Amino acid sequence: MEPNTGVTFADVAGVDEAKQDFMEVVEFLKKPERFTAVGARIPKGVLLIGPPGTGKTLLAKAIAGEAGVPFFSISGSEFVEMFVGVGASRVRDLFKKAKENAPCIVFVDEIDAVGRQRGTGIGGGNDEREQTLNQLLTEMDGFEGNTGIIVIAATNRADILDSALLRPGRFDRQVSVDVPDVKGRTDILKVHGSNKKFDPDVSLDVIAMRTPGFSGADLANLLNEAAILAGRRGKTAISAKEIDDSIDRIVAGMEGTVMADGKSKSLVAYHEVGHAICGTLTPGHDAVQKVTLVPRGQARGLTWFIPSDDPTLISKQQLFARIVGGLGGRAAEEIIFGEPEVTTGAAGDLQQITSLARQMVITFGMSDIGPWSLMDGAAQSSDVIMRMMARNSMSERLAEDIDKAVKRLSDSAYEIALTHIKNNREAIDKIVEVLIEKETMTGDEFRALLSEFTKIPAENQVAPALPSPVTV
Repeated sequence: MEPNTGVTFADVAGVDEAKQDFMEVVEFLKKPERFTAVGARIPKGVLLIGPPGTGKTLLAKAIAGEAGVPFFSISGSEFVEMFVGVGASRVRDLFKKAKENAPCIVFVDEIDAVGRQRGTGIGGGNDEREQTLNQLLTEMDGFEGNTGIIVIAATNRADILDSALLRPGRFDRQVSVDVPDVKGRTDILKVHGSNKKFDPDVSLDVIAMRTPGFSGADLANLLNEAAILAGRRGKTAISAKEIDDSIDRIVAGMEGTVMADGKSKSLVAYHEVGHAICGTLTPGHDAVQKVTLVPRGQARGLTWFIPSDDPTLISKQQLFARIVGGLGGRAAEEIIFGEPEVTTGAAGDLQQITSLARQMVITFGMSDIGPWSLMDGAAQSSDVIMRMMARNSMSERLAEDIDKAVKRLSDSAYEIALTHIKNNREAIDKIVEVLIEKETMTGDEFRALLSEFTKIPAENQVAPALPSPVTV
């Protein structure tokens, strides 16, 4: 019954709190007397909640590998069948088998397939899924009670689960498995990089810094892409160039062919340098990592920024700086080529900054309307039915005030962006000249060129990066 998953806790990195919780569960199964001596009860269930790719199923595999007890694994969708009553009988069978092999672990992946809130089906009635859920509820903590069976479940849709399923006694613990921070990403890269060859110039810390918001699955994919690229280029080890190209490819899409020299190319160059200059000269903005004219996906050119620390808490100054940086491209087009010559290239930027300005006003309360949330919680829910049912409690006057506040934010940011471009025309021309020639410029080269013409704000200054050796 012991599945040989080949995964242990040593293979799980970046989710230390969740790992700690599960080590306790494994300890409980191996040495129950340590806990029962002080009157502790074995937890009935542990619910893993987190976005896709953060390692929920991997954690379950690690428990299976470590616990040394029978381990039953099933997916939530395997219960629900076309015929009414089949799902409920499957739950009964599963727990009957588990009872015979207690103590044991039952792992239900994607539990939201059966655990969805009851009564939300259109028309109601005796729904097959509701029967299955009711059976699961009684098996987990019903009249008879099943001792020695620990149910572990994973989901990335905790908001739609039935409240009866989430109560203590059924799922005693809810463990949140979130996207890893910088340290977590470094640990994950070490795990996935242990069987790969790297050049001495590759630093896993720098890769971790460059990949905010990446989940464990994304990082594994990143190193795999880099290894494929190194193989394609006939190299024996992965260099920083492959890592760079793989990050760009995952975030922005496939590389295209560079445009021929001409008006379009110089317009794209001015647009990208506009982003870089407005970002660098606005206090609180992330540092430029590189500026490139190589097209990727829909973008004709790209300016990459690298966050200075983990972006979990972002200040009003940082958000506003991002809006200024986002408008830098359009501002450069307008000042250098004149208003009739502005292009459709800024469409993506405008979409991003409008959404950001709106969030600042509605969600974060960072405008002159005041520090209060202006959006009904249900209206922001990820569930379509919840959003449809949410009442719009906003008055027309308030909606008008929100639009005005968003416009004020964007307008003031655009004014700052235009000022930066006007005041640094000489620097922009020089940087564009170098960029058109080289096609890609690193952040350090960009800052060195810019600081010859103007002073970079103290909080935006970055020490030139020294390549540190990779430690795997």
